[in-house]
Amino acid sequence: MIDYLIIGSGLAGISFAEIALRNDKSILVLDNNSQNSSKIAGGLYNPVILKRFSEVWQAQEQLVLMNEFYTVLEEKLNCKVDFKRPILRKFFSVEEQNNWFAASDKVALAPFLSIELISKKYLGIDSPYGYGEVLQTGYVDTALLLNKYREYLKEKNLFKEESFDYDVLQTESDGIHYKDIQARHIVFAEGFGMHANPYFKHLPLDGTKGELFIIKAPQLDLDVIVNTSVFILPLGNDLFKVGATYNWKDKTDLPTEEGKIELEERVKEIITCDFEIVEHFAGVRPTVKDRRPLVGTLQNYESIHILNGLGTRGVMLGPAMAKALFDNIEHQIPLNLAIDINRFLPKGQQ
Repeated sequence: MIDYLIIGSGLAGISFAEIALRNDKSILVLDNNSQNSSKIAGGLYNPVILKRFSEVWQAQEQLVLMNEFYTVLEEKLNCKVDFKRPILRKFFSVEEQNNWFAASDKVALAPFLSIELISKKYLGIDSPYGYGEVLQTGYVDTALLLNKYREYLKEKNLFKEESFDYDVLQTESDGIHYKDIQARHIVFAEGFGMHANPYFKHLPLDGTKGELFIIKAPQLDLDVIVNTSVFILPLGNDLFKVGATYNWKDKTDLPTEEGKIELEERVKEIITCDFEIVEHFAGVRPTVKDRRPLVGTLQNYESIHILNGLGTRGVMLGPAMAKALFDNIEHQIPLNLAIDINRFLPKGQQ
């Protein structure tokens, strides 16, 4: 019998797998590669919601865990995946500058918003009002991370590439039984694929489609991440990742002409030089209406758990939410009510 059968190897799945392994637990990960939102994600981590100038929920705690988590992973996988980069918010008016400085006076935001106006000129960007710098930011190369981690799991015989058959899952007094696998616990980390899961499809997971570009812009000289209505992230060799759109109706992972036009217009608002679209891709983020993850244990089933709903902030949320679920299962440490799936139970059953 193993300790954990984990379904899904996106950011949620590998975060839980890694936390379990670090605590000397035995695992097996199953994935059928049907969900790609983690793989194609921008991978940015940013402790501030720049649209509303508000702090990301529990940002400082998440950053501390995240930094340690990826540092250890880089050593384990022998590759660089976490890139510290400033995020600059381009200002379009004096009013936007004033809003920034007002926000930087707030106690919760002061550690994350620089009070110095950045006036540096970047070739290919017209910025007469300068930029504000967000601190403690960067990005994780999610595609590289997921590929390397799956390779690691495969080398250790801890990974199976197959679809999960819910009809075959059996619960027993001491855990679960699935085909020839016995485990103390099963953790579903399926992203938007949760809608096919009979155990958790009642939860309000509302996928949000995002489309992104890789562009080639030889005349754009940028060594920071610029964020306005979209982000522009330098990848090297004149290549930049650009994203992302938000579509709440379309639940497919196919790029659209509508998304292409929207992204092109947004890019032209930021840069003044020519660019070529090298790649156009899309994915459905697992988002929740109350903007909090879905973490917890199925009512009346002590061995069936979920880790989902990381939304647009998977690289920050993944390690913290995986640790919270692991500590809840192994040490009975209560989950924060904001993330516990029991928040969606009818009143009286919570």
